[in-house]
Amino acid sequence: MAGAYGYIRVSSTDQNESRQRIALERQAIRSDRIFMDKLSGKDFQRPQYQAMLKKLRAGDLLCITSIDRLGRNYEEILEQWRIITKEKRVDILVLDMPLLDTRRDKNLLGTFIADLVLQVLSFVAQNERENIRSRQAEGIAAAKGRGVRFGRKIKPLPDNFLENCDLWRNGQISGLEAAKRCRMPQSTFYRKAGRLRENDANSV
Repeated sequence: MAGAYGYIRVSSTDQNESRQRIALERQAIRSDRIFMDKLSGKDFQRPQYQAMLKKLRAGDLLCITSIDRLGRNYEEILEQWRIITKEKRVDILVLDMPLLDTRRDKNLLGTFIADLVLQVLSFVAQNERENIRSRQAEGIAAAKGRGVRFGRKIKPLPDNFLENCDLWRNGQISGLEAAKRCRMPQSTFYRKAGRLRENDANSV
């Protein structure tokens, strides 16, 4: 007997998990048939998605809230669509795009329209992500041009660093003693002392 399944994908900072779940439950999808992956950064293993694929059988229905739940880019979305609809012969319903409902118009024209809409939406979604990355890169470049520094803030040298560095270089005290006087790990003292040879003390 055919069954209905739902899939949710959210990032670690995304707050729309409940919104997606409510939307799927409104389609009469049982809670035990809703699979969810919470991803972060570049992690895209999607263990729950893979588990769901193994459950799907011909004639089942997969419900998702948006087409980008299927993948991160144009090619990945199209590939997952092909696997689900062609290989597994499972129907897909995309809630925010009613035209992407493979249960409708299962003739040649209906399939053509669904595939065309899918390709356009996938391309637009990927293009928007690339535009966002491009704007971020431009913003970072502009900020650097204005002198904005990124990364961890460099701590200023202690007031007695130069004095103890000179004593250490002249052999009057050991590196361990110099580090203790400066209240820093010995390795940090050596690193900053080395940089001091090439840089101004304020930028070490």
